[in-house]
Order: sequence, then structure tokens, then C-alpha cells
Amino acid sequence: MPVIAVTGHLDLTPATARAVRAALDDLLAPYPAGELTGVSCLAPGADTLFADAVLARGARLIAVLPGPGHPGPQADADFSRLRAAAHRTVVLPAAVLDDAAYVAANNELLALADELVAVWDGAPGNGPGGTADLVAVALAAGVPVRVVWPPGADRTGR
Repeated sequence: MPVIAVTGHLDLTPATARAVRAALDDLLAPYPAGELTGVSCLAPGADTLFADAVLARGARLIAVLPGPGHPGPQADADFSRLRAAAHRTVVLPAAVLDDAAYVAANNELLALADELVAVWDGAPGNGPGGTADLVAVALAAGVPVRVVWPPGADRTGR
């Protein structure tokens, strides 16, 4: 059973979010529901879009959380809904959600995955634990990476 993990930007414009969701639906379409597991950290943006696409296919979702804390009010509704829908949740012990916590979550996510989908504009990252960092780690580990960045896609910069 293939296990596909996701990484990606938090700050997608609404039009980009719609285009990314359509691209993710297309990417997942070849996989029968019972033969796919998606892995997501459930962050706003790409992670949430991917988790929704996985669940819409009737596939299994594994949530990997950097710590027992909640991600905050911006992500509240989607986070709670997706965490409840996950077939399995891995909660790491980070007391503070800092770069080290996100690196640990990314490492766990990658350890579960056969492939990584990166909703990524290709720009260099701004430190450890982000999209560019995880793409580099995956490639160095020999994990296949598929980049999803539809034509005209953009970020809000927030």
C-alpha cells in the first residue's frame, strides 16, 4: 500500500488553494481508496488541502503532530476536523512548537512515507523545518518527491 506524505506552503492565495486541491485530486486519482495512505502534519494550507483530498478518496490519513499543543485559532476548525478523521495520529513530545519540533515532525512524516508530495514554489527556505528543508532531506534520503505548483500559483506572503 503506497504511503504518500505532504509538505508545502501555509500561505497559498485562495485561487492557488483551489488549483492545488484540483492538482492533488488528479495526483491521487490513480490510487484506489483502499490502497493509499496519506500522511500530513495538518498545518494550514498545503497540509490541510492534501489531507482533505486523501479523505475525499476514502483513503487512510495519518496525522503527525509535532507536539500535544494545538496549532492555534487560525487552524482550529480544519485541524480539529482532520485530526478527528485521521485513522491514526502520531503525537511527538515537543513542549514548544519551534524549528526543532517541526524538524522532528518532518523526520517522522518522512520515515512513514514511500513518496513526498511538495506543494512548493521552488524557493529556498528560511530555515529548518520548512518545505524546502524537507524536500532536501527527502531527496538526500532517496525518497521520491513530486512537486505540485500549478501555473499562475502564488503565495500571500504571510
